[in-house]
Formats: sequence, C-alpha cells, structure tokens
Amino acid sequence: MAEQVPDEPFGGDVAVVIPARDEALRVGATVQAAQKIPGVDLVVVVDDGSRDATYDIASRAGAVVLRHARSRGKAAGLETGATAVAAIERREGRERPRFLLFLDADLMDTAANAAPLVDPVRRGEADMTIAILPPQKQPGGGHGFVVRLARDGIRKATGFVATQPLSGQRCLTREAFEAARPLAPGFGVETGLTIDLLRKGFRVREVEVEFHHRVTGTDWRSQVHRGRQYLDVARALAARRLADARARLSGP
Repeated sequence: MAEQVPDEPFGGDVAVVIPARDEALRVGATVQAAQKIPGVDLVVVVDDGSRDATYDIASRAGAVVLRHARSRGKAAGLETGATAVAAIERREGRERPRFLLFLDADLMDTAANAAPLVDPVRRGEADMTIAILPPQKQPGGGHGFVVRLARDGIRKATGFVATQPLSGQRCLTREAFEAARPLAPGFGVETGLTIDLLRKGFRVREVEVEFHHRVTGTDWRSQVHRGRQYLDVARALAARRLADARARLSGP
C-alpha cells in the first residue's frame, strides 16, 4: 500500500474519503470539487487496485492517495481511508478528530455540493447523515431489487425506513465510524453501517443533496455488478440476523 502525504499541517474539520477503482476519467474532477467543500482540508483517495491512471490523476489533483495492490472492495477502501486520516491526525498532534465525509469517485463537480450533508453532523444534530440524491440525469438503472432488499432489511432490523439505503455519500463522526467497525464487506457496507449505528443508539438523518453520478447501465457487466451488490447486501443482513440469534441464545 503506497501513500503520498502533504508536508504542511491541516486546519479544517472535515476529511473526505473517496474509494476509487478505475475512475481515471472522473476522480480528478471529484477531488478538486471536494476541496471546495467548506471545512474540508484533507481529501484521501483509496485506489482499490485500479488498472488505469486513477492513482496518478488523484495525486495530481491534490489528494492523499493510497493504493491497494489488488481490489479489496468498497468497505476496505473506506477503512483504509479512515485509518489514514487518523494516522495523519496523530502526526499533527490533533486533539479533536475530523468528521469523515465519504464520497463516491464519480460525483465530479457535484461533489462540491456536500455542505448540507456535513452541517447536521457539525452542529451535533446527527451522528451520521445519508445523502438523498435527486433523479439522475443519465438513463439506465436497474429494477430496484437491491434497493428493496436493503430497505426492507434495514426496516426489519431497526424500524428505520431509508429513502436511499445504498447511498454511499455519508458524513459521520469518528466515534460513529469506530462504533461501526468492522464494516460489512463490499457493497454491503452502507446497509450494515446504517443498521449497526441505529442499533447502538447513534442518530442517523437523511439529507437531500444535489449530487449526480454515473448511473449503472443495463448491459451484462452492469447486471453482474448488481448481482454482486445483491449478494453483499444479503450477506450483511444475514450476518446481523445470525448475530441476533446468537445473542438470544446466550441470553442474559
């Protein structure tokens, strides 16, 4: 795992973590836009085994860039990025950790619109916010079966009805992030994160944000991607049901 860290100390209260794989066409614009978010003084990109120039472009755009030698999935990218932020803060001698803002690599210029996602966490009104995105500009998309699986699973586990349960655009406190570790692997990370924090009493709020990203299409590669999403979400839900069953069996 390679790391490039700026020499100068930081002074803001928000760190952006961007997991990216083969996003050379978009990650540079996303990093530059993220740097414009009020309070952001640190942008970390985790290159998850990309086969293109994602690492170099993110670095030139001004991000701290880390690289997984092989793809380890979205959850691992978030954990690597958050761990890097904590390491940088220790070197700074920082007493109060930054808020963690998770963004997808394909938001491009719209990443700059993240302030509404950060503000409730900064004001102490929420421990984690989840972005509700507007209708996306590009045609495509699936049939919603992964979204329904995640939404129904979260509702059954916590009573919380998520508008966009798979939204990866989230801001949370360091305390909330640590409470949710280890994260559910792969694309189950958002579903697991929501369930785990709600069950532990953390406050979760959804916020409308003007983000736009690349919409998954309808070709065979897109269908394979949705299949992987479905399996990861199903595994995250099954792991939490199993933990519940074990807790009931162990009893007080």
